[in-house]
Amino acid sequence: MPKSKSKNQKSKKQGEKEASSLSLKEQLAQKRKAAQARKELTSLVTTATFASVLVGILLFFVGGIKVAVPGVLGIFIISLSYKYPRQALYAFIIYVPIGGTITYYLGNSPILQLAKDAFYVPALIGLWQTCRKQGLPLIIPQGIKTPLYIVLGCSLLTLLFINGGQQFNPPSVGLLEKAPQEIPLGMGILGLKVFLGYVPLLGCAYYLIRDKRDFLFLSRLQIVLILICCVLGFIQYLLLLTGVCQGTRGLEGNALFVTSLEARCYFGGALLYSPEEGVIRLPGTFVAPWQWAWFLISSTFFTFATGFTDPSPIWRLIGLGTLVTVFINAVISGQRIALALVPICFGILLLLTGQLGNLKRFIPIGIGLALVLGIAMVTNPDVVQQRTESFTGRWEASPPQDFIVQQFEENWKNVDGPLGSGLGRATNSARVMGKTKLVETYYPKVLFEVGIFGVLAFLALVTSLTIIGFKTYRSIKNRNFRSYGAALWVFILFISYNTYYYPLDVDPVAVYYWFFAGVLFKLPELEKQDIEDANPQQKNQKKRLKTI
Repeated sequence: MPKSKSKNQKSKKQGEKEASSLSLKEQLAQKRKAAQARKELTSLVTTATFASVLVGILLFFVGGIKVAVPGVLGIFIISLSYKYPRQALYAFIIYVPIGGTITYYLGNSPILQLAKDAFYVPALIGLWQTCRKQGLPLIIPQGIKTPLYIVLGCSLLTLLFINGGQQFNPPSVGLLEKAPQEIPLGMGILGLKVFLGYVPLLGCAYYLIRDKRDFLFLSRLQIVLILICCVLGFIQYLLLLTGVCQGTRGLEGNALFVTSLEARCYFGGALLYSPEEGVIRLPGTFVAPWQWAWFLISSTFFTFATGFTDPSPIWRLIGLGTLVTVFINAVISGQRIALALVPICFGILLLLTGQLGNLKRFIPIGIGLALVLGIAMVTNPDVVQQRTESFTGRWEASPPQDFIVQQFEENWKNVDGPLGSGLGRATNSARVMGKTKLVETYYPKVLFEVGIFGVLAFLALVTSLTIIGFKTYRSIKNRNFRSYGAALWVFILFISYNTYYYPLDVDPVAVYYWFFAGVLFKLPELEKQDIEDANPQQKNQKKRLKTI
């Protein structure tokens, strides 16, 4: 017995020694890896700094400081984004809601309007290369590939035959008329980028989230961004209310009713603030007021999801508090569509996600939300009355359904043919390349650009995405993941078939729609990981793939 005991002690000590030596080896390997990473970062930063400064000097002599500064920043950011796609995607998501404010602080250069793509495009290229090496699909889910390729095919036909025809065989002009200076192919490329350029965000978001920790970090980061933007939006309103910013007060004629960049108040871009005339349109942190409105509408879904499903009580409280700030900004922003859709979306979410039946959680949250909003309405009755009258007056003057039908009829009559009138021809950001038409509703705009075939193909794409998203969230058993997925699915459903204005064309919805669809499709895998972690003996021995 003593011998066997001594042998056991000896083998135990030997095992501990091997474990400690293995741990030491792992530590040394980690130190070498960290040192190598620091070396690579230092080398990249040095090279990127030298190259960007050199190009910046050249750009300064060509176009001045307004061209040089964006050029220097662009080259530096692109270099880092390609090397570190994971960090670049987080920077991209952070930049989207504050990009309008940064743009005007750095001089309002047209290049800065595309600054967020300096994070996105290099990160996408890096991810695509990694997916090729590991044999992973970039397009997630696979069920949308066929309709996506059909949409892309229709768009390329329009680009080739319509934009190409306008480029190489422009319409003749009168004897004394001057031909317009246009680049239809450039307009088409920009239009295609706006139309389908952010679809790959599905794969980017899917591979960005590696586990539950990444998912919680991303969802909470989004809440923090929304809270910061809403606080800044409220401060902007207070600065205008107290007279620190003049807004459009004191102007004459039509200037009292038109957004102006000269009236800008510290954050965001052009605004309209003429309370004596009963008109207010605030941009928050965005370039234009209506972008701020759609940010508030989309934020309703994310704050609701975190407020009802986050495993941490503190973060649930922060999420619901942020939802309150979204409601407040929907009122003070002066945006009628935000005032109408934020509470409507909240009600739809309660019904479709099943949270209305979760009385233990809903009743205290509902009472608290109603109390806060009630106090805000009682203390500011004039603001609420003005916004309500503005909304009802606008509805009576131009009902949305009539406006949408009129837009469909007008563009159906004026479109050049079944392939459309050309990509970018109704895209506001493509106006630098030539003459564009203002179409204020989304699907009539798509009809005008890519024709009836393009519209039907795009509807097939978003319908496929919506159906697969529904099946995905319904397959989830975990209550928190399922509720979060339901909120994201309602967002996808709402945006897919919304045609009032064109949120899918510009920030932030153009980004959030595709990105958070990718988050939704990752949730079943996160649930599976949770089950494996809870039952180590049933854990799949297959190594989890990591891309970025």
